Amino acid sequence: MRLLTGAPRSRAQLAEAMARKDVPEEVAERVLDRFTDVGLVDDSAYAEMLVRTRHAERGMSRRGIAQELRRRGVDDVTARDALAQVDDEDEERAARALARKKLSATRGLDRETRLRRAYGALGRKGYGGELVARVVREELAAEAADLDG
Repeated sequence: MRLLTGAPRSRAQLAEAMARKDVPEEVAERVLDRFTDVGLVDDSAYAEMLVRTRHAERGMSRRGIAQELRRRGVDDVTARDALAQVDDEDEERAARALARKKLSATRGLDRETRLRRAYGALGRKGYGGELVARVVREELAAEAADLDG
């Protein structure tokens, strides 16, 4: 119960915590089933909340969020359903915002350094290489056009 007061948790996270406390497996299952019945544990709602916050607040990609959901013990079907909230346009918009932010923070540095840092920042958020390269190139071109105009 104490774990749930701080933040929502997945069923797998709670099962793992009980195992660390040497709670017998059959007792842990009954407790988790009861928590699920009364709505204290809901992996679908947990996954949807995690997708919304990670994408909106941290700009993470679907791939990055999927990895985090997997680490937290959310099954693939539940994760896939929750990730459906973020479409390709949302993901590109978030990648573009991150690229813009990173490029503006590195103004004054040489082009290669700026590219490397922007690629790294987006890569750490889970964006694929093709999207990263295209978005960073386009944002650099837009920045140059703004400076020329």
